[in-house]
Amino acid sequence: MIELSAISKFYANAGVAAVTNLSLIVAEREFIVLIGPSGCGKTTTLNMLNRLVEPDCGTIRLSGRDIRELDPVQLRRGIGYVFQEAGLFTNMSVAQNIAITPRLLGWTEEDITHRVAELLDLIRMPDFSNRDVRQLSGGQRQRVALARALAARPSIILLDEPFGALDPLTRDEIAEEYHRIHKELGLTTIMVTHDMTEALLLADRIVVMRDGAVVQTDTPYDLVTRPADDFVARLIETPKRRAATLAVALGMT
Repeated sequence: MIELSAISKFYANAGVAAVTNLSLIVAEREFIVLIGPSGCGKTTTLNMLNRLVEPDCGTIRLSGRDIRELDPVQLRRGIGYVFQEAGLFTNMSVAQNIAITPRLLGWTEEDITHRVAELLDLIRMPDFSNRDVRQLSGGQRQRVALARALAARPSIILLDEPFGALDPLTRDEIAEEYHRIHKELGLTTIMVTHDMTEALLLADRIVVMRDGAVVQTDTPYDLVTRPADDFVARLIETPKRRAATLAVALGMT
């Protein structure tokens, strides 16, 4: 579904090569996680996918078509994007926030009402339609942000640290909920995170980045059992140590 071929991005004003010669093929319905230290090019890669940032070289294709041939606005309407901060409009209700894109696309009010109700059921907030978003918890706001991203029925979802601002318990709950929705709707997902535990639990494949380049792309199992180098091994050390600590606490060792 998505093919990135040797894409690079250089920010001249900062003198930084954000992404260098990155190639990646993402299959339909696959869940890909980009992980690496801050500044390694993860978010720039996401932004190039929906043309918020243009690559200096290389090509990006969706279903075989170069995205430069597509109108940027139309392209973005077919790709849902969820940020770390939910970014909801506080002067609107939950339903009004979710309805923004369908309304801009000229859907009928009947279709919008039906879609909002459908999404509120999906995110397990069916009674929150008229709720003031300022009254929502952090986890509830992220659920609504996800519903808004799904409103126009995109097949691709981009997630940029979507759970990073939440407390650990809520983060785990929302991550699990998103994984359920990803499977249920047959979405193609690319997520950015700095949390290796999260990546190992959610991803079909993990793309480890450093200094704008891909270090290793593998399944969670292969990443843990066959890290490409010491850098990758250090990234997976923390979740392995957490698992060992949990096993001791539960009397499993």
